[in-house]
Amino acid sequence: MTGTTTEPGSTSRHDPPVGGVRLTQYAHGGGCACKIPPGELESILAGLMGGPDDGAAGELLVGLDDGDDAAVVRIEGGRAVVATADFFTPVVDDPYDWGRIAATNALSDVYAVGGEPLVAVNLLGWPRDTLPMDLVAEVLRGGLDVARTAGCHVAGGHSVDDPEPKYGMAVTGLADPDRLLRIDAGRAGLPISLTKPLGVGVLNTRHKATGEVFPQAVAAMTTLNRDAARAALAAGRGAPRT
Repeated sequence: MTGTTTEPGSTSRHDPPVGGVRLTQYAHGGGCACKIPPGELESILAGLMGGPDDGAAGELLVGLDDGDDAAVVRIEGGRAVVATADFFTPVVDDPYDWGRIAATNALSDVYAVGGEPLVAVNLLGWPRDTLPMDLVAEVLRGGLDVARTAGCHVAGGHSVDDPEPKYGMAVTGLADPDRLLRIDAGRAGLPISLTKPLGVGVLNTRHKATGEVFPQAVAAMTTLNRDAARAALAAGRGAPRT
């Protein structure tokens, strides 16, 4: 991990990338900017939504129809299983920081629906003939460190030889099916609480273009949504599907 003397909120500076490699230059987009636009996905997914699920175990509480951050299935014992997958191309040049950011993003999808992560597996795409393999170890180390902070197991994963570097996690968690945080619970007139500052995407775009390092952006992107989710549940924001 590269060092920096820049304090959060202060003027950024150019840090030398690890091994002289700027990971962001190996990706056509960064973070959510590399996703397929929702509008293009709608027509593809239209024929897959709804329909019978005869024989499937448990009750699907949050699925493809809902647009939430994770899927939720009610199981026996008054519990629900939460499942999500999230991976993307580099948003920063430092491989350790990128690993932490990607893992935080995936784990926070579980917190977003009111769950707690239990176990994760790595999802890795790497141009092994183009980028040094020692950078992969830093990416995975970053992901592992965040998972440990979340109290979440990391149990292997899957990797492919890919023209662009990509990293993230598939995460399974547990939740109370009667205390879920749901997107469709939002109503006009309800106040919105921001759990993180806006503008990180702008700083990431500048970082990709200039190489400038923004510690405050990295700090925001590596902060788990755990405390915010727990506070929301404690305030009674979680509710079953209506």
